[in-house]
Amino acid sequence: MPWAKSFCPLPLLYPSASDFQFRYAPVTVGSGRVELTCENCVKNYSKQITESTNIMERTWRWFGKNDKITLAMLKEIGVEGIVTALHDVPNGEVWTREKIRDLKEYIESYGMRWSVVESLPVVESIKYAGADRDEQIERYKESLRNLSLEGIHTICYNFMPVLDWARTDLFHDNPNGSTNLYFSFPQFAYFDIHILKREGAEADWQAKGQAMGRDILKEVEELKNKMTPEDDHKLVENIIVKTQGFVSGNIKEDDEHPVELFRQLLDLYKGISKEQLRENMRYFLNAIMPTCEECDMYMCVHPDDPPFPILGLPRIVTCDEDINWFLKAVDNKHNGLTFCAGSLSAGSHNNVVELARKYADRTWFVHMRSCHIFENGDFTEASHLGGRADLIELARIFEKVNPNLPMRVDHGMCMLGDENRGYNAGYSFLGRMFAMGQVQGILATVDRELGIEYHQPGFFD
Repeated sequence: MPWAKSFCPLPLLYPSASDFQFRYAPVTVGSGRVELTCENCVKNYSKQITESTNIMERTWRWFGKNDKITLAMLKEIGVEGIVTALHDVPNGEVWTREKIRDLKEYIESYGMRWSVVESLPVVESIKYAGADRDEQIERYKESLRNLSLEGIHTICYNFMPVLDWARTDLFHDNPNGSTNLYFSFPQFAYFDIHILKREGAEADWQAKGQAMGRDILKEVEELKNKMTPEDDHKLVENIIVKTQGFVSGNIKEDDEHPVELFRQLLDLYKGISKEQLRENMRYFLNAIMPTCEECDMYMCVHPDDPPFPILGLPRIVTCDEDINWFLKAVDNKHNGLTFCAGSLSAGSHNNVVELARKYADRTWFVHMRSCHIFENGDFTEASHLGGRADLIELARIFEKVNPNLPMRVDHGMCMLGDENRGYNAGYSFLGRMFAMGQVQGILATVDRELGIEYHQPGFFD
């Protein structure tokens, strides 16, 4: 399993804990190596780790010290581990030990641990095999070493060209008055054909529509007749700015010409097929595996979202065949999967439960969310108790097969004013807190079924 993540709990018990003379004191608990900074904490913390490793770790994606959702808020709602990154470091630069340690210690000061890196970005030149690919890989390996030295061993990353994830509406109305993320095929096609003006877009969408039994080009024409410049601007914001800037850094909210920049990024992949992108991924993984083995780093790729080709770009982590390919292409335990139930459930071709059964033992991180697909093929984020993913059965599978995994609720509806608080798209507070309550209820029930003692963080029972 990935290394157990740890922190020194003394600062939580003694506000002046910094006055203590801390020193490194490693211990081994079960199959995971636990690194402690305070010798006096070894006994109590060893007991804590032993008691907690039978269930998935409850984590939360947090976007750093400037995130409007504070660590104090997260501690109150039962978060144990933090999923984050050095968002202030430009893509392709080395993550230094000093910057890693600063953020790690900040998280630990609130009684939580930095459990997973999401993400250590794989720059575009690695994906399309640019001239500086090998140099960028060396920088990546150095960042991996530095993370390992600071006790962080799980890396969620993706190999999606240009576009990290895609939605057309960030505040689509739910029947209950809340809002959710939504993907409309005709709206995305309209963006591709009439805003981006990508060569070959019409032919691609005609073929896609035929495969779906849907006249997407006709729907695009209907949209064209009613879309305003303001609507066009909003669609650009939703697809390539607000969903990307805080994730990939390719396009930022203050960029003056995002469409032009986006076209330039797409041009980098001209002529690159699915097979070539696969080989580029294999090259990257083979190059970093010795470092991963040396430092016990667990790489877990995030499935493509949505799980099908878009914008003429190949997608290579979309289905059973894709997952099987990359796990066998680099058959090493350090090459694994982020099981994102939401991304996988957005594809009607995926049986999410069966995928979990098949790949639970090569999964190092779990994203708990679910999608609902409408009859016309459009999809939206679903309730964490509904949709296609069946999170209840997924919890049973992972708690049985690989129970020590970090797990986070992923995406959430906007509710009770979330939309006005400036949160990153898809990453509301109240909506995700509601979802986390649902998932924690699932875990408590499943653990009782399995005879596992469940404990809710933050309470005396």
